[in-house]
Amino acid sequence: MAYVPGVALLAALVVGCSAGSDSNANGADSKAGSPTVTPAPPGRYETLPAPCRAVPRGMLKDLLPGAAELPGDQQEKVFRGSASVTYDTDRKVGCGWKSDAPNATRSLSIDFERVVSYDPAVSDDDRADTVYAKKEKAAGLSSSSTPGPDTEKNTGTPGEKDKGKGADKDKAEGAAGNATASADGSADPSSSSSPSGEASADADDDTAEETGGGGNEGEDGSTDPEDVLPSRVLDNLGDAAFLHDLPTRAGSTAQHRTVSVVFRTSNVVVTVRYAEQPALITQVPDSGELQEKAQALARKLAETLSE
Repeated sequence: MAYVPGVALLAALVVGCSAGSDSNANGADSKAGSPTVTPAPPGRYETLPAPCRAVPRGMLKDLLPGAAELPGDQQEKVFRGSASVTYDTDRKVGCGWKSDAPNATRSLSIDFERVVSYDPAVSDDDRADTVYAKKEKAAGLSSSSTPGPDTEKNTGTPGEKDKGKGADKDKAEGAAGNATASADGSADPSSSSSPSGEASADADDDTAEETGGGGNEGEDGSTDPEDVLPSRVLDNLGDAAFLHDLPTRAGSTAQHRTVSVVFRTSNVVVTVRYAEQPALITQVPDSGELQEKAQALARKLAETLSE
């Protein structure tokens, strides 16, 4: 009869030891006084769209004039686009298109970058905002800035030309062109190095004067701000966006212009580049048209990402 209470006592000791072991294990997981770190929320997007299928065929026909008139095989090749070379398609993808028409060459490229923060204290969205802010700063813009009277000169838009300033005008154009080229921060695949020197600037200025400067200059040589808007921060596009209008000279015999629209939505940063190079030196790219179409495409891509 004395054996049974001994068994009960042994069982009680085993239960007590087990409880003590669990208590010690729990204590090891959460040490007294250690701060609790709550991981930052992940970004909205875990994948990226197929870039070469991201632009509807109808928009490509409008963005690449002349492509729709090509023979079937050539037309399909143009509209198919060329995927960008990337080593991590989960993080960055892109695609480019190019069409050669009798009067001009148009090129288009889009890039998607999915930003991931490896710091548990920093969210993917915050990290993406930092990436976007660097691009905005490289373009010489900031979200709090508004276009001022010198914006056109600093961004290299057609309004920088002033027929009445002679040699000072040429120097200002050269400085503005160099500053804008370095601010873009990324090279367009269709652009080439531009020549420098006063001789080429004078030649292009003479051409602009003979052709009326593309219809943007008034009688006093100034540009109507309603005709061509400068590089600027954009509203109602993703979480943040800006437009960079970059005129360059692709060679001694042709003008070249690239409009870039960059926007961020959650943890994805999207870049649209749309460029035109006229075939004749008497033709000047229509900045207003390039800006309008680049923005329309950017808004379409933002809608696609939100679906």
